[in-house]
Amino acid sequence: MLRIKLVFWIGLLGLTVLWLAAAPGVFAAQGLFALRTFMLQYSGLLAFAMMSVAMILSLRPRWPERRLDGLDKVYRLHKWLGIGGLVLSITHWLWVEGPKWAVGWGLAERPQRGPRAPIEDPVAAFLSGYRSAAEGVGEWAFYAAVALIVVALVRLVPYGVFRRLHRLLAPIYLALAFHTIILTDFSYWTQPVGIVLAGLLLAGSYAAVISILGRIGAGRRIAGQITELTRFPGVHSLEKLITLGPGWPGHQPGQFAFVTSDPREGAHPYTIASAWDPTDRRIKFVTKALGDYTSQLGARLEIGQPVTVEGPYGCFTFADDCPVQIWIGGGIGITPFLGAMQARARQGGVADKAIHLFHTTAEVDETALARIRADAQAADVHLHLMIDARDGRLTGDRIRAAVPDWRTASLWFCGPEGFGHAIRKDMAAHGMPVTRFHQELFQMR
Repeated sequence: MLRIKLVFWIGLLGLTVLWLAAAPGVFAAQGLFALRTFMLQYSGLLAFAMMSVAMILSLRPRWPERRLDGLDKVYRLHKWLGIGGLVLSITHWLWVEGPKWAVGWGLAERPQRGPRAPIEDPVAAFLSGYRSAAEGVGEWAFYAAVALIVVALVRLVPYGVFRRLHRLLAPIYLALAFHTIILTDFSYWTQPVGIVLAGLLLAGSYAAVISILGRIGAGRRIAGQITELTRFPGVHSLEKLITLGPGWPGHQPGQFAFVTSDPREGAHPYTIASAWDPTDRRIKFVTKALGDYTSQLGARLEIGQPVTVEGPYGCFTFADDCPVQIWIGGGIGITPFLGAMQARARQGGVADKAIHLFHTTAEVDETALARIRADAQAADVHLHLMIDARDGRLTGDRIRAAVPDWRTASLWFCGPEGFGHAIRKDMAAHGMPVTRFHQELFQMR
C-alpha cells in the first residue's frame, strides 16, 4: 500500500511542479476570472493525467507489477486514479461554471474584454478553430465519465453490468483527449509539462483503442477445458479443475488468473489454488458464492466446457528470506495457501523455513477441512484451524502465543480487508516491521 500511495502523491506533486514552471503567472493573478483561467488549465491537466494513467493500467501491463507489488496493488492505484480523476473533473467543471454563477448571483463582476489578438502561429490558429466543438464534446464526455465512475464505485451494481458500462470509458477518454488537445494552453506543449502530457495522451489513447477492440490481456490468454467440478456445500464453494492447452508459462503459488467461462459475462479474477505441473497441465480454482455471478457458477459450469484462462498475475508469492512465515487465510482467502502447500509438499518441505497457517472460517465443510489438514501435513505446515463459533476471532495475541518466534517471521494475509488491516496494525504495534506484512487486495473494482 505504501508504494502505491507514494506513486500517487509523487505523481500529483510532480505534475504540479511542472505546471507551475509553465504557468508562473498564477501567483500574480488578480480577481476571480484571472484565477479561473489558470485553475481551468491546472485542474484539467491533473484530471486528464489521472485518467490517462488509469487507462494505461487497465491494460494489466507487466512492467509495474513487480514495482508496485502485484496486479492487485496496480488495480487499487487504478481505482484511486479514477476517484482522483472524478474529483478533479468536478473541480474543473466548477471552475467553468462557478464564476458564471457568481456573476448571476451578484457576487462578482464579469471582466470587460476587448477584441482578441490575432493568433499568429498556424498550428495554434488551427486548434483554435475547434475550440467550440472541444468545449461541447468535453462537457458531455464529463457528464458521462462522472456517471460511469460512480457506477464503478457502487458495489451494489452487478459485476456483469459494471463490466459492460466500464468499457464505455475508453471512447469517452478519447473524446476527452480531443478536448484536452484543443483547449490546453498552446504554450505548454513546448515545455516539460506539455511533453509529459503528450506522452500520457498517446499512451492513454493506445490503451483506449486496445480496450475498445477487446484485446486487453490477449497475449496471455490460454484455452482450456473444465475436467472436474467438486462442490463443498458447507462453505458454498466450488472447485474447478481445468486442463490448459499449450502456452501457459507456469505460475508461482499465490498468483491468480482471469477466467472466462461465458464471453457475455467476461473474465473474472480467481486465485490459483494448485501448484503447476507441466506434465498434466492442470490448474485449480476454488470460488465461493459471494455475488450474482459466483453464486450461479454451479449451475452454469459443466465438465468438458471450454474456458479461457489469462495470466498468471500477482506477487503474493511467499518470496522472502525470513526463517518463519505466518500465513493467514480468512474464509475463501485460504486459496493461495492451498497452492503453496502443494508446491512445498512436492519439494519435500523446506527445512530452513517454518510455516504456520491460520485458517479462520465462519462456515464448516468437513470435506474441505480434511483436504486442508492433509495438505498441511504433506507440506510440513503447522495448521491452526479456527472456527469462529467455536474458537472466536483470530487476534494478534493469539498469533504471538502460537508462534513464539514471530519476531523473525513474515506475515502473509489473504481475506477480508478490514480483518487484515486490524492484524497488521496489531502486529506492527508489537514490533513487526510493516515491510514484512503482505496482504493481497483482491478487489478488482
